[in-house]
Amino acid sequence: MAHHPEQGWSLLCNGVLLFEDTGELLPDGRIIAPHRPLGAGQVMTAA
Repeated sequence: MAHHPEQGWSLLCNGVLLFEDTGELLPDGRIIAPHRPLGAGQVMTAA
């Protein structure tokens, strides 16, 4: 495992690159897009 918070990423022992923005790059090349939860001040409501 490698952790580089100054660059915003970590390499997990299973080969997954984990990014600070919650995105992931899997060892097989698949991408998991960032999935940040909405904060209390950012909740969208229907009009």
